[in-house]
Amino acid sequence: MKTWWKNSVIYQIYPRSFADSNGDGIGDLNGITEHLDYLEKLGIDVIWLSPVYQSPNDDNGYDISDYQEIMRDFGTMEDFDRMLAEAHKRGIRIVMDLVVNHTSDEHKWFVESRKSTDNPYRDYYIWRDAKNGKEPNNWGASFGGSAWEYDDTTDMYYLHCFSRKQPDLNWDNPMVRQEVFDMMTWWCDKGIDGFRMDVISMISKKPGLPDVQAPEGAYGDCCSAVCNGPHVHEYLQEMNRKVLSRYDIMTVGEAAGVTRQEALKYASLDGKELNMVFQFEHTGITAGEYGKWTDKKVPLIPLKKILNSWQTELEGKAWNSLYWDNHDQPRAVSRFGNDDPAYRELSAKMLAVCLHMMKGTPYIYQGEELGMTNAGFERISDYRDIESLNAYRDYVESGRLDADTMLRYLKEISRDNARTPMQWNDRENAGFTTGTPWIAVNANYPVINAEKALKDSDSIFHFYRKLIALRKQYELIVEGRFQPILEDDEKIYAYERILGNEKLTVACNFTKDTVTCGVFTDVTGEELISNYTEHREGILQPYEARVLLTVH
Repeated sequence: MKTWWKNSVIYQIYPRSFADSNGDGIGDLNGITEHLDYLEKLGIDVIWLSPVYQSPNDDNGYDISDYQEIMRDFGTMEDFDRMLAEAHKRGIRIVMDLVVNHTSDEHKWFVESRKSTDNPYRDYYIWRDAKNGKEPNNWGASFGGSAWEYDDTTDMYYLHCFSRKQPDLNWDNPMVRQEVFDMMTWWCDKGIDGFRMDVISMISKKPGLPDVQAPEGAYGDCCSAVCNGPHVHEYLQEMNRKVLSRYDIMTVGEAAGVTRQEALKYASLDGKELNMVFQFEHTGITAGEYGKWTDKKVPLIPLKKILNSWQTELEGKAWNSLYWDNHDQPRAVSRFGNDDPAYRELSAKMLAVCLHMMKGTPYIYQGEELGMTNAGFERISDYRDIESLNAYRDYVESGRLDADTMLRYLKEISRDNARTPMQWNDRENAGFTTGTPWIAVNANYPVINAEKALKDSDSIFHFYRKLIALRKQYELIVEGRFQPILEDDEKIYAYERILGNEKLTVACNFTKDTVTCGVFTDVTGEELISNYTEHREGILQPYEARVLLTVH
């Protein structure tokens, strides 16, 4: 079994916001092709491409109406083929986003399914009769409201764990599974290099679709009834046998509700299911009374405890994926670092060191290598994300939160923070488009942009280049055992990586304070990377990160 994905660094592209080649304000495939040299210079190995399939765009492409066509906003299949060929020419692989827990309600399968109860496609989706004149159960959808939508054509409800325009597929139907496997095979034969699988842990629902725990009269979080269900591993092993094992590809599953014990099954090194999973424990760390909506800062000790346990408990058994942010999360430097101009570059480099020196495959989200920050939107009209808009309506209209508080929470945690256009230069619209961008460009683009970063040898971009190069140079960074240290320190994240007679010592100051740190006092060795040129004995300076290599 080939394991090139262990050595790889993945770069996620959100196509709508990456680069617009035709001036319509929406990023597209030709825009990506035009910037492949930039990614080659950065040194990444793989692009994870968020969905580019045909879609009505209710959830920015995660509602697919045709898996084998390209969304018109993004171009044509010929544009895709050219992008794939040009990426491969540069040694860059392409991993597609596979969204098969649900389709769009405009997919031909669902159009047929809703026509009648005896339609051949009826059982491709999950239909139920009303219960006591209401929805079949109390499940709430991830984007607010009920997870059930009434359809008067057949006087029944269909299940949608997300938007009502994203009906869930019925994976218990073997014909559905075969349709999905055939489609995946078609893409693999085209020459793509793998799949990132959207909410793949949700494909097997609990039998009987029972009610979940919820306050009286309220919808409950359906996750406990749909995540890591009874047949999920069986179905993924079938997928592996019929498709994945036949190609030299990489797979990563987005696994809501995954535990470390479940991850040992999904991402086992025996290769029966997937190569790795995305877990959400560290990104959900501040969730509370209003779900994810909060402006609380991430506490370091619980963060370390979560990440360290994923490192140690998967050691030698399964493989980790490493990330701070993505298209569903706020910007890394704004959330885990400090986006104040005095500390932004230092803290962005520190976060990069902390993540890229861990064991697992690191993911960079577009613009992270520039230290792009949260959007800072002031008005609800600035937002485009269905989740953010629904949450604002639900919380503000119900009176549970006032408008100012909810806007403050959106500024911190909304998915749109990651979806503002890529900042290419200091010209109009940050060089993203010659038209009107589909979502506003972050106002700080004259200061934070790729053109400026490329010219500055001390930029975050060049720091990422060095980190990526080190990964290629040292097997220790890929394969070394992870050993946490200073676990109770409230300001420093420190750990060791050990392989044979080599040891890496990594220490990162997560604060703007100067802090005492003795981990390097008796360590002599080669400094592989740091975000400071001068060190002070026995301390770490604000947001300082250091990596020392010792050979015994």
